[in-house]
Formats: sequence, C-alpha cells, structure tokens
Amino acid sequence: MRSFPRQHDATRREMLGLAALGVVALGTKPASAGSDNKIVYAAHVSLAPTWFDPAETPGIVTPFMLLYALHDGLMKPMPGKPADPCLAESYAPSADGMTHTFVLRAGAKFHNGAPVTAEDVKFSFERYRGNAAGFIKEHVAAVETPDPRKVVFRLKQAWPDFLLYYSSVTGAGWIVPKKYVESVGEDGFKKAPIGAGPYKFVSFTPGVELVMEAFDAYWRKTPTVKKLIWKVIPDEATRLAALKRGEVDIAYSIRGELAEELQRTPGLTLRPVVINSPFWVYFADQWDPKSPWSNEKVRKAVTLALDRDGINQALTLGHSLITGSIVPKAYEGYWQPPKIPYDPAAAKKLLAEAGFKNGFDGGEYFCDGSYSNLGEAAINSLTEIGIRMRLRPMERAAFTKEYGEKKYRNLIQGGSGAFGNAATRMETFVVKGGTYVYGSYPDIDDLFAQQAQTADNAKRTELLHRMQQLVHERTVYAPIFQLGFLNGQGRRVEEAAFNLIAGHPYSAPYEDVRLKGGA
Repeated sequence: MRSFPRQHDATRREMLGLAALGVVALGTKPASAGSDNKIVYAAHVSLAPTWFDPAETPGIVTPFMLLYALHDGLMKPMPGKPADPCLAESYAPSADGMTHTFVLRAGAKFHNGAPVTAEDVKFSFERYRGNAAGFIKEHVAAVETPDPRKVVFRLKQAWPDFLLYYSSVTGAGWIVPKKYVESVGEDGFKKAPIGAGPYKFVSFTPGVELVMEAFDAYWRKTPTVKKLIWKVIPDEATRLAALKRGEVDIAYSIRGELAEELQRTPGLTLRPVVINSPFWVYFADQWDPKSPWSNEKVRKAVTLALDRDGINQALTLGHSLITGSIVPKAYEGYWQPPKIPYDPAAAKKLLAEAGFKNGFDGGEYFCDGSYSNLGEAAINSLTEIGIRMRLRPMERAAFTKEYGEKKYRNLIQGGSGAFGNAATRMETFVVKGGTYVYGSYPDIDDLFAQQAQTADNAKRTELLHRMQQLVHERTVYAPIFQLGFLNGQGRRVEEAAFNLIAGHPYSAPYEDVRLKGGA
C-alpha cells in the first residue's frame, strides 16, 4: 500500500486513533458465564430511539440492525431472496402493475398478543414519515382493506419499484400495531415499542445498552437465543478488548491494526462482509457559484487526490471494493465507471488551473463519528494537494438527521447501506427532492422521471446508466469505496448470521443466530 504523508505522521496506527488500546475492562461480567442463553453485541454507534420505529427509517441501513429483531414486514430481504413473504403469506401484483395485493399470514401476532391485521398494515403505511415518504405516497391512489387479512394497494400509474420501496428501501411495509400506537402516543411508542419480530423490547438505557428477549410466538421460528443485548461501545479498541475478555460475543466494526490483532487472537474470528454501502465525499456547495466546490476542476482534483487503495488496505485490510460509484455494485441497474486514478500531481495541476495554485481553506468536513478515521485519511489526502479541511465528526443519529435537513456545507462524508437498486440510490442522493440532495441537475432529473415510467427493463437500464455516467462526468460525488465491514465473532457463537442476507452488514435474521452447544 502507499504510505501516507509523513508531515502528518499518518501511520496506520495513528490514522485509526489507537491511543485507546490501553483502555481497561468495562466492569461487566463476561458473557461466557456458561448458562447464560444470550448474545451480547458491541454496537459501534450510540443507539437512538428513532431506530425503534419503522416509520422513521432515514435511508441508511443502521435502523435495520434493530428492526430485524423488533419488527417484521409484509415482505423483506431474507436469505437468498431480496423480498420474501413474511407477515404476508402471499403477494400478487396485477398484470398491468396497477394493484398490489397482500394476504396476511394466519396467526401472525404482535408482542402484546394482538393479531396483525390489514388495518395495522394500512395504518403503518399512512403513518410512515421517513426517507422517500412523499415519493412513495405520491404513487399510491388508495390502500384498501377488504377483509382483516387482505390489503390492496392501488397505484396512480404502474411503477416498477413499488415493492422494492415498500418492502426494504423504506420502513413503510414494516408493521406496527395501530391500537397500541394510538393508545400510548408517538413518544410512548418509542419508549416501549411493540412489534411483530422475533424479539420483544425489554429495556433501553441511552448510551449504555438495549435489551430484548425472544418472542416465543414468532411465526417463522422460536429463537434459540433467549436474550439479545446491545452494549454501546463507540471506541473501537474498547470493543475489541471486550470481545477478547468475553464480555461481548460479537463486536461490530473492528478495523485496521485492531482487525489484524483480532485475527491473531485464538478463539476469535474476523467476519468481513462487503455490504451495500459505498462511501463518498459530497460537494454540498457545488451549486453555489461563490464556492470553490462549484468549479468542476476543484471537484475532480479532490477525487484524484484520494488514495483509495491505501485507505482500503489501512482501514479494511483490502476487503472494500473500489468501484468509483455511489451505487452498490450488486444493485440492478449499476453502471461501472472507469477507474479513478490516485494522482496527486494531476490534482495539483487542476487546482492551479482553477485559480488555486497554493490550495485553499476548504472549511469543515462533516462525517459520522464512527467513520472519523476514514475522514482523517481523506483529509490527509486533501492536505497533500493543498486543500485544508477541519474534521467535524457527529454522532450518527444527529449526523443523519442534519445531513437530511441540509444543514451542512463544504464537504460531507456520506454513505448508505440501504437496500434498493440504482434507481432508489439516485432518488435518495442525486435527484431533486431526495432526502440527502442539496441541489440537482435538470437533465439528470428528467432521466430519472423517464426511467420511473418505463416498463421495458433494457430501456430503463439504459436511462439509469446514463444518469450514473453524468454523475461521474460532473463529479457530483467523489466516491471512496464500497465498504468491507469488518466484525469480530467471539468464542461462544456458532452462527452469527453474517452474510445470510446479501449486502446486509449486521446479524440477520436474528432468529437464525445460535450459540455453541445448540442454544
């Protein structure tokens, strides 16, 4: 791998912020107490109550870390299938694509024992207010409930992505109990959520831990692990230390030299998962003519300056994919752009041509704090060509909220592992009105509208490819890589349920997680 600039002392160890390696025990009892039928996760981000509610899914994959345990959808991604009937026992779109009929599974129940009904399905859709809420609802003319087990969605016009948006891109098809939500109110639901998933809510201590226990009446199977606990451990070295001591069983996001240490530790297993989560640098001010980021040469200089291969080796041990795109490689409609070279000399030349021979102060670089080490590496690359930035890490829930509220300027380090296809990624991050779109280009918007109304798959793919090509040519984004998400698995775990659902970063389905010895 390439070395990083010596003037910043950016060795891999320093890049990864390993000063915390000496952190001592968390003061909890080891999870290895033999009779404890539980799995303890070390969460890499602070958990937020907004992620307990399917109605507020924000267009990133993080909430599904909890939704797959607590809730269930009519259909959702499952092992081997991008949309598998779950609370619905059957799904039937009409030949003309104008109606979508779901028949609910007999005997499906919420955690309070109430049956899952068509009214709950309709209520959950109408209540949905998260990512793409307006976009999905503007396509739906009516939601009909002809009987307690049948739901019919009638569209205003045929829309090829209805099921994808409904089942996985959004939380609109993940069902909550109408009567319970109405009885406790919105705040009450977040404090004591009830779902129809394999685990039910027990307790939540903000910044400390979340506890769930198995729901024995879950329709698919009764979970063999009786309790799931997520401990909030934002520091990477502390997560690894807890895993080594047996205080946690699974640790999310262990990177760089810590991942190498994990591999050397007897009894521990590194579990890399290439997920549907490209990371990128977004030029939030590219539509402001007064901003240096409006100059296409400056944006191209940034993308040439990023040492993607070096960062990949340093942080993810080479497991990430260098795709050059904000669209995951496995997505339907993906277009492969040409390889972006690492060329600091060419980047400096472009800056000089743009009038910034000596570089410039680029302001703040905003990022999710759990990926601040990636931000540090990117800033090192930019410093090398004369663009000086200040890292501004934020806690994930706050970062996602403020990113979506268009509160950031200059450069934003984004990423999304949300389910979908090329069209859903364009809608959320490129096209006018998208949740994380600060500005757009009319010709790209027009291409998106055309593909949404195109039934011919080949023609639709051609339109999506052209959109991605324009995003690449104009350097709307500076892609970094598609993340290889590195996790640690402890000694007690037989099946962590990694990689069972294609592209999903976390354990899922949770009812498939097993401890050694049959539990």
